[in-house]
Amino acid sequence: MIRAYLRERLSWILLFVCLQVLLLFVAAIDNAIPFQPILYIAFLSTLVFIVFLAVRYNRETRFYKSLKAWDDTYDLAAIDQPELPFETLAMEMLTLQTERFKRESSMRRMEMEQEKDEIMSWIHEVKTPLTTMQLIIERMEDETLKSRLMYEWLRIHLLLDQQLHQKRIPFIENDLFIETALLEPIIHNEIRALKSWCLQKGIGFDVSLEVTEVLTDAKWLGFMIRQLLTNAIKYSEASDIIIESVLVDGHAQLTIQDFGRGIDPKDLPRIFDKGFTSTTQHHDSAATGMGLYLTQKVADALFIRIRVVSTPGEGSIFTLIFPKKNEIVHITGM
Repeated sequence: MIRAYLRERLSWILLFVCLQVLLLFVAAIDNAIPFQPILYIAFLSTLVFIVFLAVRYNRETRFYKSLKAWDDTYDLAAIDQPELPFETLAMEMLTLQTERFKRESSMRRMEMEQEKDEIMSWIHEVKTPLTTMQLIIERMEDETLKSRLMYEWLRIHLLLDQQLHQKRIPFIENDLFIETALLEPIIHNEIRALKSWCLQKGIGFDVSLEVTEVLTDAKWLGFMIRQLLTNAIKYSEASDIIIESVLVDGHAQLTIQDFGRGIDPKDLPRIFDKGFTSTTQHHDSAATGMGLYLTQKVADALFIRIRVVSTPGEGSIFTLIFPKKNEIVHITGM
């Protein structure tokens, strides 16, 4: 702040220095003016000017120091009251902009809420005929046709489910319920939902759960597992998917390992970016680039870390690292 203040007052400082130099120059060339008294006056003037700068520094930077330390809560009460005319002008403009921002943010939030409600209502309306279609497909006798139709039905169902959760995620804090969740029923429910797709691709599951329960939101954890399993199945052929849970350093870890096409090392840092699909398989129209992005969003809300290890052509390992019980209790204030 001192440097900024000196740069701000540089022109005034240079003016003072020039005046002192001019005074000394006139005293030096004019024999009628004694040089030593003028030098003494210049020295005292400089000392007074330095003291003046120090005093003004504290007064003139108090407002700007509080402005610099202002956080992102948009609470103007945290800023010191302005004392000088330019500070008052800045504060008035800041107040106007903050109030305008709050109004616009409130309007955007209301629009998002309305859009979310409309889309969720539409998705629920679509689910009714989808349920009817599922019942009709299950009664079909032609197993080949039944399997193909069930696969297409599942794709639509998963896309709708993904869209539904995508609209809920911005308001996920209103929907979280942290509890002790059993891993086995959550995992088996997700596997059962993907059964027709797995049968068509010849994919099986090897489930081994050393840790049987975790402290989290069961519904949103199920969504995360669904996205990871969907990715594993989508990019695998005729192989098993290994699901394991272990306890490492007090942290429960859930691992989902597939033996599919894997992920290119240069893509790994970007796989959780919104809309990112792949650089090596960029022509793949089946990828939406939303599954892992939404998974990471939910993981952040649940304080779950995701670790990914992948080798192209050999498969991928996604590991969900849950917080310790005391950590999540401290964070959520349970």
